[in-house]
Amino acid sequence: MPDLKTQRTYALVGHGGSGKTSVAEMLLFNAGVVTRLGKVEDGNTVLDYEPEEIKRRGSVQPGFASFKWKKNDHFLIDTPGDSNFAGDLSYSLTAADGVVMVIDAVDGVKPLTRKIWAQVQKLGLPSMIVINKMDRDRAEFDTAFNGISEALGARPALLYYPIGSKEDFKGVVDMMSGKALFFGEDGAVEEGDIPGDIADEVEMLRETMIENIAESDEDLMEKYFEDGELSPEDITKGLQGGVAAGELVPVVVSAALNCQGGQMILDTVQNLLPGPLTHKVWEGEEGERASSPDEPLACFVFKTQADPFAGQLTVVRVLSGELKSDSQLLNASNGEKERVGQLLVMNGKEQAQVKTPMGPGSIVVLAKLKNTHTGDTLVEKDEFKLVKPEIAPQLITFALAPAEKGDEDKVYSAVAKLLEEDITLTLARDEESGDILLSGMGQNHIEISVEKAKRRYKADIVLKTPKVPYRETFKTGATEVQGRHKKQSGGRGQFGDCWIHVAPRPSGAGYEFEDKIVGGSIPRQFIPAVDKGVQEVAARGVLAGYPVIDFQVTLYDGSYHNVDSSEMAFKVAGSIAFKKACEKAKMALLEPIMLVAVAVPDAFMGDVIGDLSSRRGKVLGSDSQAGLTEVKAHVPMAEMLKYAPDLNSMTGGQGTFFMEFASYEECPPQETEKVIAANKRADDGE
Repeated sequence: MPDLKTQRTYALVGHGGSGKTSVAEMLLFNAGVVTRLGKVEDGNTVLDYEPEEIKRRGSVQPGFASFKWKKNDHFLIDTPGDSNFAGDLSYSLTAADGVVMVIDAVDGVKPLTRKIWAQVQKLGLPSMIVINKMDRDRAEFDTAFNGISEALGARPALLYYPIGSKEDFKGVVDMMSGKALFFGEDGAVEEGDIPGDIADEVEMLRETMIENIAESDEDLMEKYFEDGELSPEDITKGLQGGVAAGELVPVVVSAALNCQGGQMILDTVQNLLPGPLTHKVWEGEEGERASSPDEPLACFVFKTQADPFAGQLTVVRVLSGELKSDSQLLNASNGEKERVGQLLVMNGKEQAQVKTPMGPGSIVVLAKLKNTHTGDTLVEKDEFKLVKPEIAPQLITFALAPAEKGDEDKVYSAVAKLLEEDITLTLARDEESGDILLSGMGQNHIEISVEKAKRRYKADIVLKTPKVPYRETFKTGATEVQGRHKKQSGGRGQFGDCWIHVAPRPSGAGYEFEDKIVGGSIPRQFIPAVDKGVQEVAARGVLAGYPVIDFQVTLYDGSYHNVDSSEMAFKVAGSIAFKKACEKAKMALLEPIMLVAVAVPDAFMGDVIGDLSSRRGKVLGSDSQAGLTEVKAHVPMAEMLKYAPDLNSMTGGQGTFFMEFASYEECPPQETEKVIAANKRADDGE
């Protein structure tokens, strides 16, 4: 088993376009995994290999790599940065001991950066930051670096200061040793003198770094105040302690496409990020588990992938104990037994067998497990079950239809297979409309999932905007309404007669049926049939074809025939009475209102608020912090179905949003007319 003290397991995170996959490619090149540096633009990187990733030039699923750096084992998880594909980020973070966050030197800290950072902080993961793309035209190191403290609220410890910028980016100053390191071919570095024009800036930033380190430890602070300086050993010790405690965030700079800075990143990971033995105890549904090889075996399934040759691949993080090949495991989540064959590690789509036992922190791939899914816990003997991480709620829903009528089941089963590897998708059938509904994190997420289903399972799928789940209700009641059903056509006839009152109920109170029959005017056995008749009509709606909610029906009188009355006759009578009540009363159409929270740079706040207002939204307030504003509003769902791409174009991809159901409210008359007209056209088959 590898030396767990020097083993490192970490997740690469950051907003879309910050260059995470390029950073990962540079690290793999520096570690000798690849001999040629791939590029995202050329579609030949190790970790972006799915056709959909190559086409869109961005990750749509986590990528995994296993390699050695200076004889130490490293397990790397490259996470997607697009919010469409980052809904299960909490699962990847749960599998990591530390985090390498990549920030773009051009764009600096973006709203999504803050959102990701909040998740990292919530899990308490020691982290470092890479300011990437230092070679780009509009690279601004100072802006990106200042954003770490101002926008993220972190205390940075700058370990490497850039020498030059944009096309003149040519090296870094190692702030710990005080030496300049100049880049050569293929990531090689050569020592030299610090250029005179940055010497004063470097000295000032080094003092700030030492102050930050001293402030993270009381003993060091006291020593720093007394002596005015700290020894190299004190600085290193303080840095390690501050990073482990989450008080300090080491900062490194790079230009990944030019293979500049990879060695510094790997050295910082090795020297400052923790190994698996110091990971806090794992919280189970019942009890805890220490991250130790001496504990019983427990593995967390944090990703499932489909491989065209090997079938289903189950990616696990070993939490405790030792995982061995050819062993029998128990799925603690469902009680099923699983046979493990060979242990595999991944570098992109390539898999390699591992013959030695794998201990805590290892990212291992298991092939062909039969009854194990993402989120499950695999154990050897005991019943430890890890508490599942929370995942982000779905933001958008589309209806799926087959290109050829009659292929509905084929479409449903093809998309259902994707749910195994993507837990941020949900699939359902709408009982009201009969639609197959696919919900996900954004329009891109849905479209790419459908592309995947078409490519893998040959299902020709058409995407449609789903129906908004409107509801109908009573504004006023209706009294003394009769429903009479009488039919005589030879033989036994049908007879049912009932009188009802209908009254509105408060929002959310639901449906209530009250039986006030006295004197046997309707026999007991027929009363539930009246209720059923009412409910069937209410489910279909009377105004625009949507379910009627929040009302009370009181059955108070009626009559029957000894021979011709039946349950069916009274069910029809109940439906007739309810339809008449709806005509007599005042009805209203209700629309679902969403609570929407939009985070954007301050410069876009006015545009976003104006746009939400144009969508009939009611702005509840805004909160601005460090150049970023979060706007909250109540907006009708009908106006938010295609908000994701609109926000993207409005903010140049810098806006993020979240929404959840808030309440039902009465639809304005003009909108009600549109919905009723649309429903009539659908009924007429237009």
